[in-house]
Amino acid sequence: MAPPSALTIATQSVQRLVKEETYYHKEQANQEARIQKLTGEIEAENPDLDSNAEYVLKQEKTALEETKAVFGPLGVRITDAVQKLEEQIAISESDGTASEEQLNKAKEALVSGQRVTAQKGVLDKNVLMP
Repeated sequence: MAPPSALTIATQSVQRLVKEETYYHKEQANQEARIQKLTGEIEAENPDLDSNAEYVLKQEKTALEETKAVFGPLGVRITDAVQKLEEQIAISESDGTASEEQLNKAKEALVSGQRVTAQKGVLDKNVLMP
């Protein structure tokens, strides 16, 4: 079996990173929900609450901050991967080495990667602007 082409590798890289980004967003939402639920239970002084609920809440908040910290470097990696994929698509189209199916998959991955980077750009601008 022949080794995967540079186009295939670049396509798979973007797909993996976009999937990873989606996973971390889901994880962040789950962590925020757990924190909100636990905070509500602590404030309501739920009698069924574990004695170390404050510690668990602190740990959940720490985990949430760690998850949020992943997005910056991940965004850079996605941007780099999208750029490499754009280059590989251009090379493959110009020399005709890739099949139509490979090019279609690459273009689909490129669109999803660009969508993520565009969203990150909007989010970054919102963070910078008051």
